[in-house]
Amino acid sequence: MSPEYALEGLFSTKSDVFSFGVLLLEILSGKKNTGFYQTDSLNLLGYAWDLWKDSRGQELMDPGLEETLPTHILLRYINVGLLCVQESADDRPTMSDVVSMLGNESVRLPSPKQPAFSNLRSGVEPHISQNRPQICSLNGVTLSVMEAR
Repeated sequence: MSPEYALEGLFSTKSDVFSFGVLLLEILSGKKNTGFYQTDSLNLLGYAWDLWKDSRGQELMDPGLEETLPTHILLRYINVGLLCVQESADDRPTMSDVVSMLGNESVRLPSPKQPAFSNLRSGVEPHISQNRPQICSLNGVTLSVMEAR
């Protein structure tokens, strides 16, 4: 789910780009985004980012893809995936740009910034004031009683 939808309820065409980026990284790694506890990263996006910034992106590859996907193509796809999951919707490419990036190796790719939701373990988000009260919701149970007429 894109950050703008998760945090503000706003949906745009770039929300689909975000979801596509998550899916692309899941396919390349063979791992789910959630429940990712292999490293210090909270999720697959954080893990992929850590590998990318350390120039170890090839370590993300699902072993089942090793024989069919050359390393330079894998790194290109990871770059595209990370571009798709940028925190700001303005920083994400359009889907037509994504298709062009995936299908044409001569298209130059920009460097991605740190993706959304990759550093949530810190406990406090920098843009949230400490003095502002938190709004919490409780999961309640709804009981439906069926009565015959």
